[in-house]
Amino acid sequence: MKKILFLFLLSFLMISCKKDKVDASSTQAFQSSINDMASSLTTLQQTKFNEALYILKKFAVPGEDDITELKQLAQLLNGKNTQEILSLADETARKNNMDWTSTGPPSLGEMNIFGNVSAKEVDKNDIEATSLNINIVPVGNDSIGIKAIQVVPRLVDNEDKNIEFTDAGLEALMEVSSGGTKLLTAKNIVSDNNFKGFRLNFSSLPESKIFDNKIDVKVSIKTTKKTFQLTKTGIAINPNALQKPKPVQVDSTMVNNPTIPTEPTTPTPTIADPKTTVSKFLNNLNTQNLKAAYENSQNPNWGSYESFSNPTSGFGAVKSLSVKNISTTNTTPTTSTVVATYDVVDKSGKSTSLKVNFGLKNTNGEWKISSYQIQ
Repeated sequence: MKKILFLFLLSFLMISCKKDKVDASSTQAFQSSINDMASSLTTLQQTKFNEALYILKKFAVPGEDDITELKQLAQLLNGKNTQEILSLADETARKNNMDWTSTGPPSLGEMNIFGNVSAKEVDKNDIEATSLNINIVPVGNDSIGIKAIQVVPRLVDNEDKNIEFTDAGLEALMEVSSGGTKLLTAKNIVSDNNFKGFRLNFSSLPESKIFDNKIDVKVSIKTTKKTFQLTKTGIAINPNALQKPKPVQVDSTMVNNPTIPTEPTTPTPTIADPKTTVSKFLNNLNTQNLKAAYENSQNPNWGSYESFSNPTSGFGAVKSLSVKNISTTNTTPTTSTVVATYDVVDKSGKSTSLKVNFGLKNTNGEWKISSYQIQ
């Protein structure tokens, strides 16, 4: 009887010694407390708990290597229990537009934040790939049309075939822009070559910042030795599904109160014709006034004035040009598309006929060239 009582007390003491909160006093204590917390969860809960820890390690703390990230993570989670960690992971996923929730099904595979602390024979993130492909898949079609796209990246070999890999933890980043203006970023973890990609809902994109109903999408995937990047430009979107500006709420009591004096109406300033900006730009190129031409633009793809005016790769190679036609194809209060056809002669005397789509945006009542695409 005494022996049974002793064993019962021993088991009780072992259970009571298990930690239910993170101990960040040392790396060993951190790992031990995480293991104790995980041991009280079901198998499914353990998988989601491990996913949450991995998301926080990759996206919630700074660090150039696993050990630094782990130390930062320990300090971030010190004193937190399981539910607080899951809630923090949910918040981190939302901030990074990541398609993950602590209550959803497992989606990242076998994640282990302590996996890279000690040396190991195989690095699952060392993927031997040649390049990156991106597939754009329309989704969510209803009465207003396509409501979203699925952006699906794939690492491929030199024959453009998908690379087979499993149990990895590759960081993936998606950046969405339109007319040179960045609109949205999203992050995720790629565990294998069946990664479902990023869902981009058009309702998350503000209508006022979309140029010519098209967007550019850049995706980056980071392996151990290399970061692969690819940009898909000119992706058509459904304008009916975009985020609309909120209507201005007017206080009816203020409107109907006759004692409040009305302010004099300020006349709406006249906005210049966007074709004028393109005409000035081409005229400045013709006279080789490159500084003035550069000041007609806000195109991030042209970079600095030195890049813009480079005599080999930039507009510094232009000797003269002759404009044939300039026309406006699409204009809103904030954006416009102008098409120009002209003959350009370079410094070597070679003549080329061009048809160019100029994208423009309205900056404080003045049109600036924000994109340039040769047809």
